[in-house]
Amino acid sequence: MDSVLRAVGVYLILLVLLRISGKRTLSQVTTFDFVLILIIAETTQQALLGEDYSLTNMTIIASTLVALSLVFAYVDFYLPQVSKWVDGAPLIVVRDGEILKDRVRKELVTEEDILESARQKHGIERMDQIKYAVLEKSGDISIIPAE
Repeated sequence: MDSVLRAVGVYLILLVLLRISGKRTLSQVTTFDFVLILIIAETTQQALLGEDYSLTNMTIIASTLVALSLVFAYVDFYLPQVSKWVDGAPLIVVRDGEILKDRVRKELVTEEDILESARQKHGIERMDQIKYAVLEKSGDISIIPAE
């Protein structure tokens, strides 16, 4: 039972930490982010396993984590308001070529991030060519070109 409680605790702690860190944290992994992920993985593994490295303990922990993932999938499907808290919601960051400064500041999105997405997806070079830019739940930026 101790392994199950540790797995639930670690899962919830990581969920909260990643939610606090913002949408852009996982969408584009830099070298720094990759190193951070490796360190978090190692510390998480130690917290999950404790002193018990048995196959049975690993099976219990892995099963618990998969079950938690399924529970959150059902919660997301049947309770969309909870999904918005866990996964976030899409957020408009550019409207009619104008950056919504309070939103980009809150989500740590730069003008260059928006223009990079616009160049890659639509060949857009300037902000005035963008009708809407939306920061998606995944951290990606969707671009709707101006007509």
